[in-house]
Amino acid sequence: MWSKQSEIRIIPIDDVDVELLEYLALTLPGSFAMPCVVHAESLHPRSSYHPTRRQYHSTQLLAQLKMFEQGDGKILGVTEVDLFIPIFTFVFGEAQVGGSLALMSTHRLRQKFYGLPEDRELLFSRAEKEATHELGHAFGLPHCRSFDCVMRFSNSVEEVDLKPCHFCQLCEAELGIGSGSTLAA
Repeated sequence: MWSKQSEIRIIPIDDVDVELLEYLALTLPGSFAMPCVVHAESLHPRSSYHPTRRQYHSTQLLAQLKMFEQGDGKILGVTEVDLFIPIFTFVFGEAQVGGSLALMSTHRLRQKFYGLPEDRELLFSRAEKEATHELGHAFGLPHCRSFDCVMRFSNSVEEVDLKPCHFCQLCEAELGIGSGSTLAA
């Protein structure tokens, strides 16, 4: 039986689509063999806003998620704001490798960002991939070179679309989730 301390807690950052959060809470346990719950309280990103870039500094937002830590569980912050780190134009997310905190944004995963009609199914698929990717980092995985792995680095939404929503055999083995074994956080 799982304790509250060994779960993935999804923290909404500002206003986030509730159906998307619930979808992630239902699908992520399949990748990590750990229960997942949506936290009722949200975080506000104001202090991480960079007016010149008109984006939010993801590392600062990640640090703010620290206040939600408890036990040995993982925290996934989900936001709709546009994220950056100083060395990149944008990021889909960021995580503490081997830590407890992960963050992802749906901003550039949405079709409307590219001037296309909205596609909720595609958005949910992309969000699941990016949430799994960032949580993979929190569980200690680096980027993977395999084209058949969710841990492959994505520099564009097209690359997100091309990668699967599962770990390759090597990353699965590293996590200890292959062959029905459970994951120890």
